[in-house]
Amino acid sequence: MFVKVCGLRTADDVAVACSAGADAVGFVIYPPSPRHLEPEAARALVALVPPPVLSVVVVADHTAADAARITREIGADVLQLHGRYTADDFAVAAREGIRLWRATSLAHDPDLHVGRYGEDVLLLDSPRAGSGETWDAEALDRRPDGNWLLAGGLDPDNVAASVDRVRPWGVDVSSGVESERGRKDHARIAAFVAAAKG
Repeated sequence: MFVKVCGLRTADDVAVACSAGADAVGFVIYPPSPRHLEPEAARALVALVPPPVLSVVVVADHTAADAARITREIGADVLQLHGRYTADDFAVAAREGIRLWRATSLAHDPDLHVGRYGEDVLLLDSPRAGSGETWDAEALDRRPDGNWLLAGGLDPDNVAASVDRVRPWGVDVSSGVESERGRKDHARIAAFVAAAKG
């Protein structure tokens, strides 16, 4: 089971997630988010991520070209475009030679075919990303094929059951491993990764 821990903000967050066995760690460049980092801070944290763990820059309000440029400057492995980006936006970002992930939700995007926009991975989030809002169980019956991550409302207590029921390729967590909004709880990170990987 592939596990991404998103919204990391400190060197300790990175160290704990990586030592717990996360396969990817995410850094949010989106000012309205309590997990937002300035690009300079994200660059410093990305430098701490040991291979083969992937560093992922998550953006939601930049143009695709700006997002790709920021990701390259930060030195991250992957750009995750979150929200209503189009196939043309992905084509623009792909020209920069950066690996792309597409994040969407059933509420906003009926196109759940992995790779349709040129992305390597599709992240399927709850209707309000980063809110901790859980999925409607019936909505989970409609899922993509291929490399896709389940996100939204997951935490150490429910991730194993969610994986058993939905059978995603991987999972993504942010608010489900926080002690307060925007602040990671290191024990919860370790517990989440262990539960997800079973």
